[in-house]
Amino acid sequence: MAAQGVTSVLAVVLVIGAFVSIPTVQSIGVCYGVKGNNLPSRSEVVQLYKSKGINSMRIYYTDKEALNALRNSGIALILDVGDQLSNLAASSSNAAAWVRDNVKPYYPAVNIKYIAVGNEVEGGATNSILPAIRNVNSALASSGLGAIKASTAVKFDVISNSYPPSAGVFRDAYMKDIARYLASTGAPLLANVYPYFAYRGNPRDISLNYATFRPGTTVRDPNNRLTYTNLFDAMMDAVYAALEKAGAGNVRVVVSESGWPSAGGFGASVDNARAYNQGLIDHVGRGTPKRPGTLEAYIFAMFNENQKNGDPIEKNFGLFYPNESLVYPIRF
Repeated sequence: MAAQGVTSVLAVVLVIGAFVSIPTVQSIGVCYGVKGNNLPSRSEVVQLYKSKGINSMRIYYTDKEALNALRNSGIALILDVGDQLSNLAASSSNAAAWVRDNVKPYYPAVNIKYIAVGNEVEGGATNSILPAIRNVNSALASSGLGAIKASTAVKFDVISNSYPPSAGVFRDAYMKDIARYLASTGAPLLANVYPYFAYRGNPRDISLNYATFRPGTTVRDPNNRLTYTNLFDAMMDAVYAALEKAGAGNVRVVVSESGWPSAGGFGASVDNARAYNQGLIDHVGRGTPKRPGTLEAYIFAMFNENQKNGDPIEKNFGLFYPNESLVYPIRF
């Protein structure tokens, strides 16, 4: 899972406007990872998305087979740059070549919506994010592709002081610079938001019901008196608060990953995963207490992946088994 440094994942967005409980037509994402030796082909997966009413996808690198399978599918795409961050930051000519080779041959047959310039970048490489986004934006503009927005995907730990939500602030100065740049281009910030990890790290203070959209917990922010009934909203509003403090309050946030494992670790169960993911699907049309309205979010993940490394939970975030059957019932 990308939130824990796992790469090469794809994300898919489901239209949930058919749910009568949702007041507006809105999209929810489902991550499709390829770290498995028993997964369906790219073309079969695209057909699965279409059969389930899935209308958008995120891919975490320039997967030519996936890009070709997406042609004329009607599926919108977030395209990640993969391991090209430093290359794109180094020069505008590198970015122009990347756009020429990886965007222009596919667009508009593949409806590329955003380019994620880096995913959960840490350490000294964070200095490359903003130069790379600038270079990619310049290359897109010069290629007549200015409608595609370039951004970056960040872990939630770019936020410090996340409780209460109104206290949220960016931990490092580079994030303030990125936020202000995104404000100038109209691109959203992509954020990987996992209540699961917050709950696992502090089950004494965070109730399971609060973390999984189940009823029973209400938290009030003493600074603005907004009331929270789930941890996802509180985490999101901490990001919005940080954007405001950075002078970028107009920047949208797209939840580029969120999910709950069904096995393999503390709090990981079929019931909890179903409660969280169905709760997120049913919730995003409402937005958050601070930002009511529409919200674009992506659930991690489409499949259980048997070649994931690290924590055993990483193999168990899928909504589907590799044979395309559901791990647990969920309404798309």
